[in-house]
Amino acid sequence: MSEDRVERRLAAILAADVAGYSRLMGVDEAGTLARLKAHRRELIDPSVTEHKGRIVKTTGDGLLIEFASIVDAVQCAVEVQAAMAERNAEVPAERRIEFRIGINLGDIIIDEDDIFGDGVNIAARLEALAAPGGICVNRVVRDQVRDKLDIAFEDMGEQQVKNIARPVRAFRVVAEGRAAPGSSGPPPPLAAADKPSLAVLPFQNMSGDPEQEYFADGMVEEITTAIARLPWLFVIARNSAFAYKGKPVDVKQAARELGVRYVLEGSVRKGGNRVRITGQLIDTATGGHIWVDRFDGALDDIFELQDQVASSVVGAIVPKLRQSEIERATRKPTDSLDAYDLYLRAIAQFHKYNEEGMREAVALAKHALAIDPSYAPAAAMIGLCRVRQRMQGLGAVSEEEIAEAVLTAKQAIEAGRDEPDALSMAGSTISFLAGEHATAMEAIDRALALNPNSAEAWSVRGWVLGWQNRPDAAIEAHQEAIRLSPLDPLAYSSTGGLAFAHMEAERYEEAIEWADRTLLAQPRYIPAMRIKLVCLAYLGRAGEAKDWLKRVLAAQPGLTIAAWKASFAAKVFPPEILTLYADGLRKAGVPEE
Repeated sequence: MSEDRVERRLAAILAADVAGYSRLMGVDEAGTLARLKAHRRELIDPSVTEHKGRIVKTTGDGLLIEFASIVDAVQCAVEVQAAMAERNAEVPAERRIEFRIGINLGDIIIDEDDIFGDGVNIAARLEALAAPGGICVNRVVRDQVRDKLDIAFEDMGEQQVKNIARPVRAFRVVAEGRAAPGSSGPPPPLAAADKPSLAVLPFQNMSGDPEQEYFADGMVEEITTAIARLPWLFVIARNSAFAYKGKPVDVKQAARELGVRYVLEGSVRKGGNRVRITGQLIDTATGGHIWVDRFDGALDDIFELQDQVASSVVGAIVPKLRQSEIERATRKPTDSLDAYDLYLRAIAQFHKYNEEGMREAVALAKHALAIDPSYAPAAAMIGLCRVRQRMQGLGAVSEEEIAEAVLTAKQAIEAGRDEPDALSMAGSTISFLAGEHATAMEAIDRALALNPNSAEAWSVRGWVLGWQNRPDAAIEAHQEAIRLSPLDPLAYSSTGGLAFAHMEAERYEEAIEWADRTLLAQPRYIPAMRIKLVCLAYLGRAGEAKDWLKRVLAAQPGLTIAAWKASFAAKVFPPEILTLYADGLRKAGVPEE
């Protein structure tokens, strides 16, 4: 950007894109392009001109438009979305072109015909928060136009958005004539978000004590805030969900009105100084209950209890939500997959725990990246597969593939600064495959700052601490992961991490107990097999060690101490742990070479 041409000014910026564009192109590339061009030619471009806007640039399915007046920008967006709803009325849902629009009023930098700066970046982030067919604005836009245009706004709360340091207060535009949820007359159903979507409905106060309403409401607010930290999940703002407070609720109807797939509902019952909180997560597409649980506690410290329940609910339902989404993605036809669906299919293959599953998971993740090169979770998944292949001995993995995985993990950290899952997966890869524990810990700690309730991030943190010979800190991290998600199908990773931490602390009996627990949940988890073998040898239980060695060699044929070191151990473990582990394998009878 040449310094002599730089100009700054305040402008209204409108960013728009087509929801599910990759899926639409996959279904009908020529037809989608033709319809998009027709919408531009017949509706969007004339409307922009009428409202004195300037189309700065187009990016495939995206538009960046500058307006001198924020009122013109919002009015143009409302008119375009209303007209698009009419145009889509007779179009099958799977072929509809629906725009998401974000509008910001802010400072921009002009360079020739292009514009840059936070004003543009925030508009793009607001667009990502909008539902298909919807408009999302920030507080300054709402304040500027709410007394000038006949539209209403729904508060979405503070949103932490990518590459913007401060949270953005976002508002959803509700056009004239749109009934609010729960008002007289059924409102039209909202289009579902193009990612998993959830609403936390007001919890029922079952205590018969009106003074407990504040506790139930606070409970819902804490849970909503905690869940909203998950970037892969679209969460309805508290104010919208609270339109149902005090009303009989049909969860399927509420889901249609709010445009969500999942609904979390619950109740609070107080007795004396004790309180019982129940919750259930419902997939409204099937009516099935994905998760049901209850929590009991004392009211001595209400706020601490709210925090505990919120973290427990999030930790418990996230694996269930993810599993439900994986099952949904694997049922979809292959011609309607986007990057997110491919990533979910990769997770399903990863869980198969065999060589073929690892190869397929890598291929699916790479396909997702071909569709969206900035999709950080898919990039991080490649490294996680390579970690498992090396740790488990699931097929040959070349040094070139390892180097590629480390590079991709570092790219995932850069692209996924606000993606806790991507950060924790990438941290695991960099630590295990490159031995860069400090860099890995930075990524993992950022993941936990974004989502303190991520059981996966706590588990990865435990492993990386263990690989640095910090067993007590590792144990604390793994215990937190298990507390957050005790029924997680991947909990064996944390129990295996506890086995490793106790082994390096030379608490061999405890290590065997945790290894046995791990193998009960995942019988093919070879790290737990090796740990148990080492501990049996150090305890002098020669007969058991001899029998167990046969099982280990059957699961990992060709295991030798030299191969084990060369594969990963020499790079991952500090010298004292490498020696402890290798001597244990040697005592158990593992061949040297």
